[in-house]
Amino acid sequence: MNYGKFKYEQEKRQKEARKNQKVVEVKEIQLSMTIDVGDVNVKAKQAQKFLEKGHKIKVSIRMRGRQNAHSDLGIEVMNKFYSLLESDAVLEKKPMLEGRNILMILAPKA
Repeated sequence: MNYGKFKYEQEKRQKEARKNQKVVEVKEIQLSMTIDVGDVNVKAKQAQKFLEKGHKIKVSIRMRGRQNAHSDLGIEVMNKFYSLLESDAVLEKKPMLEGRNILMILAPKA
């Protein structure tokens, strides 16, 4: 077999594989600890659109000042947000405190 022909076939297979692969994007939604019900619903609808398109969602809360002492309230907000999306999303990473931020990752249900 000719080496040039082999390289051509190999490149062709790689190009076809790249064309068929699905790129999963991570979209970020930022909440706050003092967010109101209506605003949470708006963010949940936007998150639902991202999930329907097959994207993962990184939900974050940045705590400022005194909020650092009450990180449990932020985790509570995250859990409420997840309960709105429970039918469409899978909890990939639970809400965890990382420095001044609380992060959670949601993935679309298969």
